[in-house]
Amino acid sequence: MNRSPTIVLALGAAGTLWLAMLAGRPAPALQTVTVTPPAKAFAPSLQGTRPDGAVHVAPDDSIVADAQLIELFDYYLSTVGEKSPAAVRAEIERELDRTLRPAAAAAAKRVLTRYSAYRLALAGVGADRRLAGQDAAALKRRLDALRGLRAQYFSQREIAAIFGREDAANAEALARMEIRDDRTLDAQEKRARLAALDAGLPADVRAAREEPLKIVRVQEEAERLRAGGAGEEDVFRLRADAFGVDAAQRLAEVDREEAAWRRRIDAYLVQRLGLNDEAAVTALRNRMFSEDEQRRLGAYEGGPQP
Repeated sequence: MNRSPTIVLALGAAGTLWLAMLAGRPAPALQTVTVTPPAKAFAPSLQGTRPDGAVHVAPDDSIVADAQLIELFDYYLSTVGEKSPAAVRAEIERELDRTLRPAAAAAAKRVLTRYSAYRLALAGVGADRRLAGQDAAALKRRLDALRGLRAQYFSQREIAAIFGREDAANAEALARMEIRDDRTLDAQEKRARLAALDAGLPADVRAAREEPLKIVRVQEEAERLRAGGAGEEDVFRLRADAFGVDAAQRLAEVDREEAAWRRRIDAYLVQRLGLNDEAAVTALRNRMFSEDEQRRLGAYEGGPQP
C-alpha cells in the first residue's frame, strides 16, 4: 500500500520505529543525546545542577517527543520568574543548537514550540471554575479536559510517550476516589477493591510506594529494640538488612548527630534556668548555637524565638 511521503515524514522517529516493527525489519537505533551543563549556570537556581532528560535522535535526524525530551525542556522552564519566558526559550534553543545536529535541533525546537503553547493553554484549564472540586466527578472532569487539550498539540503516540506515566497515576487516583466515594460499598468491600488496585500496580510503582512505609516500620522496630535494651550494633544490623550497609551507616551518623544536638539542647536549657535577663539568654543562645540552629530552639523552649 502506497503512503503519502508527507505522512511518512510527519511520523518522525517514533513513527519510523513503528513502521519498521510492522514490516518485520529491525528498528533503527536511536542515539541518546544528553545536554552537558555550560560553565556558567543559566540561572541561580540551576547552579551546581545538571540538565535533566535527554534527546532521542534517529539516524535521519528526526527526534522522539517523549518524557525525557520534556524533562529537558522543563529543566530550563523551571527558571521562568528568575528569567523571562523569552530568555528561557532562547537558552533552550541555544543548548539544542550546541548539542544537536542542525536538523535534529530544528525538530526539537518544533516540539518545544508546541509544548510551550500547551503549557500556556494548561494555565487556562487550571483557572476554569467548572473543573473545580475535590470529588471523583471533579477529577474526572479535569482529566477529560486535560486529554482534550493535549490532543490539540500532540499526537496520540506522543501523548503516550510524554504523559503515559502521569496518565496512569491519574487514572489510578481516580479509581481510588471512585471507590472511596461509592456509598453502595461497605468498608470491607472498599478495602478489598483498593487492595485489588494495589495488586495490579507495576512492581516498580509498588516498590516506590512501599519504601516510605518500610522506613517507618524499620524505625519503629529500631525504637523497640532500644527500648528492650538492645545496643546500636543490633539497630545497625536491622537497618543493614533492610536498606544495605551504606544506608545503615548514614542512618547511624544521623543518630549520632541527633544525639549530639539533644545533648547541646539539654546543656543549654540547664544553663538557661539560672538566667532571668533576656539579654543574658540571647548571649547564651548566640554562644551555643548558630543563627540557623536558633530557629529550631522554639520547639524546646516552648515558643518561637526571634
